[in-house]
Amino acid sequence: MTSEQAPGARPLWIGTYPRPGADPGSGEGVFRVDVDTRTGLLSGERRAIALPSPSFVAAHPSGRTLYAVGETDPGSLAVLGVVGTDSLVARRTVSSGGADPCHVAATADRVWVANYADGTVSTWPTDDDGLLAAAPESFGHHGSGPVLDRQQGPHAHFAHPVRGDSGTALVTDLGTDELRSHRAAPAGGGGSELAATLPPGTGPRHLVELPDGALLVAGELDCRLHLLAPEVGPHGLPRYRHAGSFPVTDATWGADDGPGFPSHLTLSPDGRYVHVGVRGPDVLAVLRVEHGFAGWTVRHVGDVPLGAGAWPRHHAVVTPAAPGGQDDSSPAHDLIVVAAQNTSELISVTVDLASGEGEVVARRPFPVPPACVLVS
Repeated sequence: MTSEQAPGARPLWIGTYPRPGADPGSGEGVFRVDVDTRTGLLSGERRAIALPSPSFVAAHPSGRTLYAVGETDPGSLAVLGVVGTDSLVARRTVSSGGADPCHVAATADRVWVANYADGTVSTWPTDDDGLLAAAPESFGHHGSGPVLDRQQGPHAHFAHPVRGDSGTALVTDLGTDELRSHRAAPAGGGGSELAATLPPGTGPRHLVELPDGALLVAGELDCRLHLLAPEVGPHGLPRYRHAGSFPVTDATWGADDGPGFPSHLTLSPDGRYVHVGVRGPDVLAVLRVEHGFAGWTVRHVGDVPLGAGAWPRHHAVVTPAAPGGQDDSSPAHDLIVVAAQNTSELISVTVDLASGEGEVVARRPFPVPPACVLVS
Protein backbone atom coordinates (compact mmCIF):
# COMPACT_ATOMS: atom_id res chain seq x y z
CA MET A 1 0.00 0.00 0.00
CA THR A 2 1.47 3.39 -0.94
CA SER A 3 1.43 6.55 1.14
CA GLU A 4 -1.35 7.89 -1.13
CA GLN A 5 -3.56 4.87 -0.37
CA ALA A 6 -3.00 4.41 3.34
CA PRO A 7 -5.42 6.37 5.55
CA GLY A 8 -3.53 8.59 7.99
CA ALA A 9 -0.13 7.83 6.41
CA ARG A 10 2.59 10.37 5.79
CA PRO A 11 5.68 9.67 3.71
CA LEU A 12 9.15 10.36 5.10
CA TRP A 13 12.53 10.77 3.45
CA ILE A 14 15.30 8.91 5.28
CA GLY A 15 19.00 9.73 4.95
CA THR A 16 21.35 6.83 5.71
CA TYR A 17 24.88 5.66 6.41
CA PRO A 18 26.68 2.62 4.94
CA ARG A 19 26.46 -0.59 6.93
CA PRO A 20 29.16 -0.82 9.63
CA GLY A 21 32.50 -1.63 8.04
CA ALA A 22 31.23 -1.04 4.50
CA ASP A 23 32.52 1.61 2.13
CA PRO A 24 30.35 4.57 1.08
CA GLY A 25 28.19 3.64 -1.89
CA SER A 26 27.72 0.01 -0.83
CA GLY A 27 23.94 -0.06 -0.52
CA GLU A 28 22.86 3.09 1.30
CA GLY A 29 20.96 5.98 -0.23
CA VAL A 30 17.92 8.16 0.35
CA PHE A 31 14.92 6.02 1.27
CA ARG A 32 11.18 6.53 1.40
CA VAL A 33 9.04 5.11 4.22
CA ASP A 34 5.45 5.63 5.36
CA VAL A 35 4.31 6.31 8.91
CA ASP A 36 0.71 5.99 10.09
CA THR A 37 0.08 9.19 12.06
CA ARG A 38 -2.64 7.48 14.11
CA THR A 39 -0.66 4.45 15.27
CA GLY A 40 3.00 5.23 14.55
CA LEU A 41 3.35 2.07 12.46
CA LEU A 42 6.07 2.31 9.82
CA SER A 43 5.90 0.48 6.50
CA GLY A 44 6.96 0.21 2.90
CA GLU A 45 10.58 1.31 2.98
CA ARG A 46 12.06 1.62 -0.51
CA ARG A 47 15.28 3.16 -1.77
CA ALA A 48 14.52 6.23 -3.86
CA ILE A 49 18.11 6.72 -5.04
CA ALA A 50 21.51 5.21 -4.32
CA LEU A 51 24.03 7.73 -2.97
CA PRO A 52 27.24 7.49 -0.92
CA SER A 53 26.62 8.27 2.77
CA PRO A 54 23.69 10.72 2.45
CA SER A 55 23.57 11.33 6.19
CA PHE A 56 21.42 14.48 6.10
CA VAL A 57 18.67 15.58 3.73
CA ALA A 58 16.61 18.76 3.33
CA ALA A 59 13.79 19.77 0.99
CA HIS A 60 13.26 22.91 -1.05
CA PRO A 61 9.89 24.51 -0.12
CA SER A 62 8.62 23.88 -3.67
CA GLY A 63 8.70 20.15 -2.99
CA ARG A 64 10.39 19.61 -6.35
CA THR A 65 13.98 19.35 -5.10
CA LEU A 66 15.72 17.45 -2.32
CA TYR A 67 19.28 18.01 -1.12
CA ALA A 68 21.54 15.33 0.36
CA VAL A 69 25.04 15.73 1.75
CA GLY A 70 27.57 13.01 1.05
CA GLU A 71 29.38 12.64 4.39
CA THR A 72 32.74 11.70 2.87
CA ASP A 73 36.16 13.33 2.49
CA PRO A 74 36.00 15.31 0.26
CA GLY A 75 32.32 15.96 0.79
CA SER A 76 29.52 16.43 -1.70
CA LEU A 77 26.07 17.93 -2.07
CA ALA A 78 23.58 16.12 -4.30
CA VAL A 79 20.71 18.09 -5.80
CA LEU A 80 17.87 15.65 -6.44
CA GLY A 81 14.69 16.06 -8.44
CA VAL A 82 11.52 14.62 -6.90
CA VAL A 83 9.70 12.45 -9.44
CA GLY A 84 6.14 11.49 -8.52
CA THR A 85 5.86 10.60 -4.83
CA ASP A 86 8.63 8.05 -4.31
CA SER A 87 11.46 8.53 -6.79
CA LEU A 88 14.47 10.80 -6.94
CA VAL A 89 16.71 11.64 -9.87
CA ALA A 90 20.14 13.25 -9.65
CA ARG A 91 20.10 16.76 -11.12
CA ARG A 92 23.55 17.82 -10.05
CA THR A 93 26.31 16.86 -7.61
CA VAL A 94 28.84 19.43 -6.42
CA SER A 95 31.61 19.67 -3.86
CA SER A 96 30.34 20.59 -0.40
CA GLY A 97 33.31 22.91 -0.05
CA GLY A 98 34.85 20.87 2.76
CA ALA A 99 35.16 17.46 4.39
CA ASP A 100 32.49 15.24 5.93
CA PRO A 101 29.43 17.48 5.55
CA CYS A 102 26.90 16.56 8.23
CA HIS A 103 24.05 19.06 7.80
CA VAL A 104 22.14 20.82 5.02
CA ALA A 105 19.40 23.45 5.39
CA ALA A 106 17.25 24.91 2.63
CA THR A 107 15.05 27.98 2.21
CA ALA A 108 13.12 29.24 -0.80
CA ASP A 109 16.22 30.90 -2.28
CA ARG A 110 19.30 29.45 -0.62
CA VAL A 111 20.90 26.23 0.64
CA TRP A 112 23.50 25.96 3.43
CA VAL A 113 25.92 23.09 4.20
CA ALA A 114 28.01 22.55 7.35
CA ASN A 115 31.23 20.55 6.87
CA TYR A 116 32.15 18.83 10.12
CA ALA A 117 35.75 17.73 9.63
CA ASP A 118 37.27 21.09 8.66
CA GLY A 119 34.70 23.55 9.99
CA THR A 120 33.83 25.07 6.61
CA VAL A 121 30.35 26.40 5.80
CA SER A 122 29.17 26.72 2.19
CA THR A 123 26.07 28.34 0.70
CA TRP A 124 24.48 28.56 -2.75
CA PRO A 125 21.63 30.72 -4.07
CA THR A 126 18.83 28.69 -5.67
CA ASP A 127 16.11 29.30 -8.25
CA ASP A 128 12.36 28.79 -7.85
CA ASP A 129 12.74 25.03 -8.35
CA GLY A 130 15.56 24.76 -5.84
CA LEU A 131 18.32 24.24 -8.39
CA LEU A 132 21.69 25.84 -7.68
CA ALA A 133 21.75 29.23 -9.39
CA ALA A 134 25.34 30.43 -8.91
CA ALA A 135 28.74 29.52 -7.49
CA PRO A 136 29.01 28.85 -3.75
CA GLU A 137 30.36 31.13 -1.08
CA SER A 138 32.36 29.59 1.78
CA PHE A 139 33.20 30.62 5.32
CA GLY A 140 35.96 29.08 7.42
CA HIS A 141 35.98 28.53 11.18
CA HIS A 142 39.09 28.55 13.36
CA GLY A 143 39.91 27.58 16.92
CA SER A 144 39.68 24.64 19.32
CA GLY A 145 38.27 23.65 22.69
CA PRO A 146 39.31 21.91 25.92
CA VAL A 147 38.01 18.40 25.10
CA LEU A 148 41.15 17.19 23.39
CA ASP A 149 39.77 14.18 21.53
CA ARG A 150 36.73 16.07 20.16
CA GLN A 151 37.74 19.73 19.99
CA GLN A 152 41.15 19.67 18.37
CA GLY A 153 39.85 22.01 15.68
CA PRO A 154 36.67 23.57 14.30
CA HIS A 155 33.69 21.29 13.58
CA ALA A 156 30.76 23.09 11.94
CA HIS A 157 27.74 20.95 12.79
CA PHE A 158 24.44 22.71 12.05
CA ALA A 159 23.30 25.65 9.91
CA HIS A 160 20.16 27.54 10.91
CA PRO A 161 18.89 30.13 8.38
CA VAL A 162 17.83 33.23 10.27
CA ARG A 163 14.08 33.77 10.39
CA GLY A 164 13.16 36.37 7.75
CA ASP A 165 16.71 36.54 6.37
CA SER A 166 17.64 33.39 4.44
CA GLY A 167 20.90 35.00 3.34
CA THR A 168 22.16 34.77 6.92
CA ALA A 169 22.70 31.56 8.86
CA LEU A 170 23.73 30.73 12.41
CA VAL A 171 26.21 27.87 12.58
CA THR A 172 27.08 25.82 15.65
CA ASP A 173 30.72 24.79 15.98
CA LEU A 174 31.24 21.76 18.21
CA GLY A 175 35.01 22.17 18.14
CA THR A 176 35.26 25.81 19.22
CA ASP A 177 32.24 26.16 21.56
CA GLU A 178 30.94 28.99 19.40
CA LEU A 179 27.90 30.05 17.45
CA ARG A 180 28.83 32.04 14.36
CA SER A 181 26.70 34.11 11.99
CA HIS A 182 27.44 34.17 8.27
CA ARG A 183 25.87 36.45 5.68
CA ALA A 184 26.10 35.62 2.00
CA ALA A 185 27.37 38.46 -0.20
CA PRO A 186 24.25 38.82 -2.42
CA ALA A 187 22.14 39.18 0.71
CA GLY A 188 23.92 42.25 2.01
CA GLY A 189 27.64 42.56 1.47
CA GLY A 190 28.74 39.31 3.02
CA GLY A 191 30.32 38.86 6.41
CA SER A 192 31.00 36.60 9.33
CA GLU A 193 30.85 37.36 13.04
CA LEU A 194 31.01 35.57 16.36
CA ALA A 195 27.36 35.32 17.45
CA ALA A 196 27.82 33.68 20.86
CA THR A 197 30.40 31.93 23.02
CA LEU A 198 29.27 28.91 25.02
CA PRO A 199 30.94 27.53 28.16
CA PRO A 200 34.18 25.62 27.47
CA GLY A 201 33.53 21.98 26.65
CA THR A 202 29.89 22.48 25.61
CA GLY A 203 30.30 21.07 22.11
CA PRO A 204 27.30 22.86 20.55
CA ARG A 205 25.59 20.54 18.04
CA HIS A 206 22.01 21.41 16.99
CA LEU A 207 19.56 24.16 17.99
CA VAL A 208 15.93 25.27 17.91
CA GLU A 209 14.60 28.83 17.82
CA LEU A 210 11.94 29.90 20.33
CA PRO A 211 9.08 32.28 19.41
CA ASP A 212 10.87 35.43 20.63
CA GLY A 213 14.09 34.61 18.81
CA ALA A 214 15.90 33.02 21.76
CA LEU A 215 17.78 29.79 21.01
CA LEU A 216 18.10 26.44 22.75
CA VAL A 217 21.39 24.77 21.81
CA ALA A 218 22.16 21.12 22.55
CA GLY A 219 25.64 20.60 24.01
CA GLU A 220 26.88 17.26 22.72
CA LEU A 221 29.82 17.16 25.12
CA ASP A 222 28.24 18.47 28.34
CA CYS A 223 24.73 17.01 27.91
CA ARG A 224 22.99 20.30 28.62
CA LEU A 225 20.62 22.63 26.81
CA HIS A 226 21.97 26.17 26.62
CA LEU A 227 19.68 29.20 26.41
CA LEU A 228 20.92 32.06 24.22
CA ALA A 229 19.10 35.39 24.40
CA PRO A 230 19.17 37.68 21.34
CA GLU A 231 21.00 41.00 21.39
CA VAL A 232 21.86 43.66 18.82
CA GLY A 233 25.00 42.61 16.98
CA PRO A 234 27.53 44.45 14.79
CA HIS A 235 26.82 45.06 11.11
CA GLY A 236 23.25 43.90 11.55
CA LEU A 237 24.31 40.29 12.15
CA PRO A 238 22.63 38.33 14.96
CA ARG A 239 24.28 38.16 18.37
CA TYR A 240 23.33 36.33 21.59
CA ARG A 241 24.30 36.19 25.23
CA HIS A 242 24.45 32.98 27.21
CA ALA A 243 21.47 33.13 29.59
CA GLY A 244 21.63 29.77 31.35
CA SER A 245 21.74 26.02 30.87
CA PHE A 246 19.66 23.01 31.84
CA PRO A 247 20.42 19.28 32.18
CA VAL A 248 19.02 17.28 29.28
CA THR A 249 18.39 13.94 30.97
CA ASP A 250 18.45 11.98 34.21
CA ALA A 251 19.69 8.89 32.37
CA THR A 252 23.34 7.81 32.50
CA TRP A 253 25.32 5.04 30.89
CA GLY A 254 28.62 3.15 30.99
CA ALA A 255 30.89 2.19 33.83
CA ASP A 256 31.40 5.83 34.83
CA ASP A 257 27.68 6.72 34.66
CA GLY A 258 28.29 9.21 31.87
CA PRO A 259 25.50 11.61 30.89
CA GLY A 260 25.47 10.70 27.19
CA PHE A 261 25.72 12.69 23.98
CA PRO A 262 22.73 14.74 22.81
CA SER A 263 22.14 14.74 19.07
CA HIS A 264 19.11 16.40 17.50
CA LEU A 265 16.41 18.45 19.23
CA THR A 266 12.92 19.48 18.14
CA LEU A 267 10.27 21.82 19.48
CA SER A 268 6.73 20.47 19.73
CA PRO A 269 4.20 22.17 17.40
CA ASP A 270 2.51 23.81 20.39
CA GLY A 271 5.86 25.08 21.67
CA ARG A 272 5.49 23.49 25.10
CA TYR A 273 8.06 20.70 24.86
CA VAL A 274 11.51 20.12 23.46
CA HIS A 275 12.59 16.59 22.53
CA VAL A 276 16.28 15.64 22.59
CA GLY A 277 17.84 12.42 21.35
CA VAL A 278 20.59 11.26 23.73
CA ARG A 279 23.10 8.66 22.58
CA GLY A 280 24.70 6.40 25.17
CA PRO A 281 21.71 6.16 27.53
CA ASP A 282 19.74 5.79 24.26
CA VAL A 283 16.70 7.80 25.27
CA LEU A 284 14.49 10.51 23.86
CA ALA A 285 14.49 13.15 26.59
CA VAL A 286 11.39 15.33 26.95
CA LEU A 287 11.65 18.77 28.57
CA ARG A 288 8.95 21.35 29.23
CA VAL A 289 9.60 24.87 27.92
CA GLU A 290 7.93 27.77 29.75
CA HIS A 291 8.17 31.55 29.54
CA GLY A 292 7.61 33.73 32.60
CA PHE A 293 8.55 37.15 33.94
CA ALA A 294 12.13 36.00 34.43
CA GLY A 295 12.41 34.61 30.89
CA TRP A 296 12.59 31.07 29.59
CA THR A 297 12.92 28.01 31.79
CA VAL A 298 13.39 24.42 30.69
CA ARG A 299 12.50 21.51 32.97
CA HIS A 300 13.19 17.84 32.38
CA VAL A 301 9.94 15.85 32.32
CA GLY A 302 11.13 12.35 31.53
CA ASP A 303 13.08 10.00 29.30
CA VAL A 304 11.68 7.54 26.78
CA PRO A 305 13.97 4.45 26.62
CA LEU A 306 14.68 3.52 23.00
CA GLY A 307 16.56 0.26 23.65
CA ALA A 308 20.19 -0.54 24.36
CA GLY A 309 22.51 0.44 21.54
CA ALA A 310 19.91 2.50 19.65
CA TRP A 311 22.17 5.58 19.30
CA PRO A 312 19.40 8.06 18.31
CA ARG A 313 21.10 10.26 15.75
CA HIS A 314 18.12 12.28 14.51
CA HIS A 315 14.35 12.50 14.77
CA ALA A 316 11.38 14.44 13.45
CA VAL A 317 7.94 15.40 14.76
CA VAL A 318 5.29 14.07 12.39
CA THR A 319 2.03 16.01 12.33
CA PRO A 320 -1.25 14.33 11.30
CA ALA A 321 -2.31 14.10 7.68
CA ALA A 322 -3.55 17.35 6.16
CA PRO A 323 -7.11 18.50 6.91
CA GLY A 324 -9.56 17.08 4.43
CA GLY A 325 -7.95 13.66 4.61
CA GLN A 326 -9.07 10.76 6.71
CA ASP A 327 -7.02 11.73 9.76
CA ASP A 328 -7.64 15.41 10.45
CA SER A 329 -8.60 15.26 14.13
CA SER A 330 -6.52 17.05 16.74
CA PRO A 331 -4.14 14.54 18.35
CA ALA A 332 -3.66 14.06 22.08
CA HIS A 333 0.04 13.45 21.55
CA ASP A 334 3.02 14.33 19.40
CA LEU A 335 4.34 11.56 17.16
CA ILE A 336 8.12 11.46 16.80
CA VAL A 337 10.06 9.17 14.47
CA VAL A 338 13.62 8.45 15.61
CA ALA A 339 16.54 7.30 13.45
CA ALA A 340 18.32 4.70 15.61
CA GLN A 341 21.69 4.52 13.88
CA ASN A 342 23.40 1.63 15.65
CA THR A 343 20.45 -0.76 15.76
CA SER A 344 19.45 0.12 12.16
CA GLU A 345 15.81 0.80 12.90
CA LEU A 346 13.21 3.54 12.90
CA ILE A 347 11.36 3.98 16.18
CA SER A 348 8.00 5.74 16.64
CA VAL A 349 7.43 7.52 19.96
CA THR A 350 4.34 9.29 21.22
CA VAL A 351 4.57 12.13 23.75
CA ASP A 352 1.41 13.04 25.64
CA LEU A 353 0.55 16.73 25.19
CA ALA A 354 -0.82 17.07 28.71
CA SER A 355 1.85 15.31 30.78
CA GLY A 356 4.87 15.17 28.48
CA GLU A 357 5.21 11.44 29.17
CA GLY A 358 6.27 9.32 26.22
CA GLU A 359 6.37 5.72 25.04
CA VAL A 360 7.62 3.69 22.12
CA VAL A 361 4.69 2.57 19.96
CA ALA A 362 6.36 1.01 16.91
CA ARG A 363 9.71 -0.18 15.56
CA ARG A 364 10.81 -0.95 12.01
CA PRO A 365 14.12 -2.65 11.10
CA PHE A 366 15.91 -0.76 8.36
CA PRO A 367 18.20 -2.21 5.68
CA VAL A 368 21.01 0.28 6.41
CA PRO A 369 21.65 2.59 9.38
CA PRO A 370 19.19 5.53 9.28
CA ALA A 371 20.72 8.93 9.99
CA CYS A 372 18.08 11.56 9.23
CA VAL A 373 14.27 11.75 9.18
CA LEU A 374 12.58 14.34 6.97
CA VAL A 375 8.79 14.80 6.84
CA SER A 376 7.59 15.60 3.34
